[in-house]
Amino acid sequence: MKITYWSDLNCPYSYIGLKRLTDAVNELELNVDWMLKSFELEPLLPDKPTTSMLKRYANKYAITTQEAKKEIEEIDKIAKEDGLDINYIGTKLTSSRNAHRLIKFTQNNYPKLSQKLIFKIYEANFKNNEIIADIDVLVKIASSVGLNKTETKQILSGNSFDVEVSLDMEDARFNGLNSVPFYILTYNEEQLSIPGAFEKDDFKIALNDLISGEIKLKTFI
Repeated sequence: MKITYWSDLNCPYSYIGLKRLTDAVNELELNVDWMLKSFELEPLLPDKPTTSMLKRYANKYAITTQEAKKEIEEIDKIAKEDGLDINYIGTKLTSSRNAHRLIKFTQNNYPKLSQKLIFKIYEANFKNNEIIADIDVLVKIASSVGLNKTETKQILSGNSFDVEVSLDMEDARFNGLNSVPFYILTYNEEQLSIPGAFEKDDFKIALNDLISGEIKLKTFI
């Protein structure tokens, strides 16, 4: 089975959705080839934080800071129910471009390390509240999963894989995607598209139906 998915490393629901789908795959003991497609919800974000997550969230959704705090805490609660310890309010929101470039490099050259790297970047962003636009932070994360520090820094210091990230974004636009997460599950010649972060059990049902052929009788969109 192959799972292709568009996610933003600044999107908590992308993190939650990936955890749920990964848990579903593991519980079903499936052999899966994963492929992340880059997606930046806010491609113009700077490399350094300019305001707190609380203020940014409130401004983005035109709500009060009190309302924003309540919604952010609810996201933390949802994540915790899925086994993720996040501190969304402490997130230092910055560009995810460098992180996406690092993932493209890893998927192309060290594919067996890519999913572990992706989870580590999410953890750094949402749990440890590190700045994922920072090259030194990314080098540290890459090293923790087994990538070479010197090679990683060389890749990130230039423009390597910037075009590939842009092509993923163009691909998303061509397919009419304007939000993430979005998953495409492929098994033999059958394909299933799933928009949004399903619950783990719903992912399991979808995976089983795809494998058994029952998917032809259902729709998930």
